[in-house]
Amino acid sequence: MAPKNFVKHLRLHAVEISGEAVGTFLFLLMALSAAQVANSDTSHAGDDIHPGDINLTQLLYISLAFGFSLAVNVSIFARVSGGLFNPAVTLGMILVGKLTWIKGIFLTGGQILGGVVASAVVKGIFPGTYVVQTKLGHDATVAQGLLIETFLTMQLMLAIYFMAVEKHEGNALAALVIGFALFVAELPGIYYTGGSLNPARTFGPDLITLDFGAAHWIYWVGPFLGATLAAVFYKFIKFLQAEAAENSDDTERQPLLS
Repeated sequence: MAPKNFVKHLRLHAVEISGEAVGTFLFLLMALSAAQVANSDTSHAGDDIHPGDINLTQLLYISLAFGFSLAVNVSIFARVSGGLFNPAVTLGMILVGKLTWIKGIFLTGGQILGGVVASAVVKGIFPGTYVVQTKLGHDATVAQGLLIETFLTMQLMLAIYFMAVEKHEGNALAALVIGFALFVAELPGIYYTGGSLNPARTFGPDLITLDFGAAHWIYWVGPFLGATLAAVFYKFIKFLQAEAAENSDDTERQPLLS
């Protein structure tokens, strides 16, 4: 590669990594700030609601904050770095060939950095007990927590595939739909696992507090499994669509329901 092209590629990668770091920082800064406010009158850590109770207002407030913060920041950073903000989403993009492994690793580093800085800022600027860690709660077992994180992340990843990766007239609504996908996933997730769906979201607060619980690993494995399942399903659908196109005289495929 010519030196001029090398410098150009280096600058481009620096922009993308910076975009992921700053975008993840802003996404989690807004979301974790809302979680801190909502949980400020509780004595336990996490996005969990009071044990034994379902505080629907609190749950809805946190879910909306995460969903809208993601939608806003995806809109801002989509053209800068892709607006991934999540190592699991980065893996999902790698698995469908939208990112190389090397690039994905660097973007993941930016996301982790952004999550750590956001967590530190929230801890530093808000008074009171730090209450934004994700923990298993309300009698959820490790296995249940793992499955919850897996399937909720799968939902988020599928929204990204079909609204952002696929090219169609609905792409203009991609950021909003992706934000809503996180919102609906947070509604059940917060109560039992804290609704992470994102290793960067969990790792940051745990690092800042130096409190890595025994179940910390599920917040990595669950989202990565969810992204992998979504990638398998997406590639399966693309395979079926390609087969249908080859075997049909009608080049314009129609959906089953019209």
